Amino acid sequence: MADDGFSIPKRDPIKSSVGNVAAQRRRQHAVAVGKERRESLVRAKRLCRVGTSGQDDTPLDSGMIIEEEQSILEVQTTSAVEELKSAVAYQGKGALQKRVTALRELRRLLSRSEFPPIQTALGAGAISILVQCLSFGSPDEQLLEAAWCLTNIAAGKPEETKALLPALPLLIAHLGEKSSLPVAEQCAWALGNVAGEGEELRNVLLSQGALQPLARMMLPNKGSTVRTAAWALSNLIKVPNLSPLYNVQNTYTFCIDHSSLERLQESCLPVFPVDCSYGEIWGPDPRAATDLIKVDGVLDAIIRHLKKADDELATEVAWVVVYLSALSNVATSMLLKSDALQLLVERLATASSLQLLIPVLRSLGNLVAGDLHTTFAVLVPGQEITDKVIEVLVKCLKSEHRVLKKEAAWVLSNIAVGSIEYKQLIYSSEALPVLLRLLTTAPFDIRKEVAYVLGNLCVAPGGDGKPNLIVEHLVSLVGRGCLSGFIDLVRSADTEAAKLGLQFMELVLRGMPDGEGPKLVEQEDGIDAMERFQFHENEDLRNMANGLVDKYFGEEYGLDE
Repeated sequence: MADDGFSIPKRDPIKSSVGNVAAQRRRQHAVAVGKERRESLVRAKRLCRVGTSGQDDTPLDSGMIIEEEQSILEVQTTSAVEELKSAVAYQGKGALQKRVTALRELRRLLSRSEFPPIQTALGAGAISILVQCLSFGSPDEQLLEAAWCLTNIAAGKPEETKALLPALPLLIAHLGEKSSLPVAEQCAWALGNVAGEGEELRNVLLSQGALQPLARMMLPNKGSTVRTAAWALSNLIKVPNLSPLYNVQNTYTFCIDHSSLERLQESCLPVFPVDCSYGEIWGPDPRAATDLIKVDGVLDAIIRHLKKADDELATEVAWVVVYLSALSNVATSMLLKSDALQLLVERLATASSLQLLIPVLRSLGNLVAGDLHTTFAVLVPGQEITDKVIEVLVKCLKSEHRVLKKEAAWVLSNIAVGSIEYKQLIYSSEALPVLLRLLTTAPFDIRKEVAYVLGNLCVAPGGDGKPNLIVEHLVSLVGRGCLSGFIDLVRSADTEAAKLGLQFMELVLRGMPDGEGPKLVEQEDGIDAMERFQFHENEDLRNMANGLVDKYFGEEYGLDE
C-alpha cells in the first residue's frame, strides 16, 4: 500500500512483538496536544478584537459583564442585525458607508465581552446577511468587517460554529490571490476557528479545498498573515480532541525475556477508556498532512520561518511541524531530509519562551520517533548535531517546567531504542544523573517516561530477535540506586507503570553478576511489591509477578546461605 501519510511505521523496536508502535506514539502525542489546545481558547479558537488591518475601536471589558448588561448587549445585537439587513437592502446614495457602519456596529458588539452575544445574533438571522456581505466584488472594507463578524461567531460554542457552514465557500474563496492581505487573513482566522471546533467541520473544510489556499498563505514573509495561516493549518490537519489519549501502545519499550509479556498498553489518564480502531482514534484522514507538505514551497517556507521568524511566528510554524510529523510519514521523512532538525535544535538551545519550547520539543520528538533509518542517518554519534540534541534535551530535563521534562524524557527514550552507540551516548552524557534523580523525585508521569529511557539503556537487540542485556549499564544503574524507583512503579496503581517496574526487576533478577539480583530485589522490598499481584485482575501482571516470585524466590531461595 502506498504511503499516503498513514502507513505502517518503519521503526524496528527491540522486542519484535511490540512492533509498529512509533507512529502510534507520535499520533498519541498529537491527540494529547490537540486536547490541550482545545482546552485553551487562545490556541484552538480565537476571538478577534483587533482586526487584521490593525484597527481597534472595540472597548475591552475589564471583567465579566453582569446579567443586566448582558441583556442590554443582546438587545443591541438584535437591533444591529436588523440595521444591517436594512443597510444591505438599501440601494441609494451612501449605501456602501451605510453597510460598513452597520457591519462595524455588529462586529463591535460581537467583540465586547468574553461571552459575546453570538446566539442572539444567530437568532436574528446574522449568518445569511453576513454571507451576502461576502459576495464577490464587494469593497475590502465591507469584506473585512463581515469576515471579522464571522470570525467571532466561529469562536463560540460548537452549535454556533456550525452555523457558519453557509459562509465557508466564500471564506475559502477570499483566501485567493485576488483578495487583499487583510481580507484573506481575516478569512483565514475565521476558518481557523471553524477548524478548531472538531473533526466534522475540519473534514468539510478539507472537502471544500481550504488546505491549498491556506498553505499558499504561508509562503510570503508577511509575519501576521503567515502566523494566522499557520495557526489555521495546524487546526485543520490535527487529530480530534475527543479521543482516547493513552489507549495505544507505547513507542519505546525496553524488553525482557519473559513469555507472559506481550505488548504494553498505555493506560494513564484515559479520557475514554475503550478500545478503538485507528479510524476511531485518529479521525481525519492524515493524508491532509501529507497533502500540506507536498504543496509547492511549503517545506521551504517552514524552514525559512523556523530559521528567521520571531518567537511568535516560529511558535505557530512549530505547531504545524508537530502535526505534520505526528500524522504523516511522508512529511516526517521530508522534514528529516531538510534542515528542520538542526533548526529545531537551535531553537531549543536559544529560546526561553515556554510557548515556543513546547511545540519545538514535540516536533523534535516526533521526528526522532519517525523514520528510524533516516533519523539515525542524521543523528550519527560523534557528530555535532547529535551532541547538540543531547545537550538541549538535558537543558529541558533540568527545566522547572514539568511538560518540558516529560517531553525531553520521551525524546530520549526514542533515541535509546537505537543501536548500542546511542545507548552509550546517553549513558555517558549529562542526561544520566538527571534521569536518575527524576526517577525518584519527579511527578509520577515524568518518572514513567524516565523509566523507559533507563530501561532501554540496559538492553540491546539480539541476533535471534531476543534482547541482550548490557550488563555494564545495568550494574551501574542499579549501583546508583535506580532499582527502588522501578519498584515504586510496581507498587503504583497504573498498569503500564507496574509492568515497567516488573520488566526492570526481571532484568535485575536475571542479569546481575554472581546471582546478586534476588538479594538486591529483596532488600528493596521487591518481593512484597510483586506479591500484591498474586490475585490481581490483570492477567499479564499476575502471571509475570507470580512467575518471577516462583522462579527466583521459590522453596530453595536462601538455602545456600
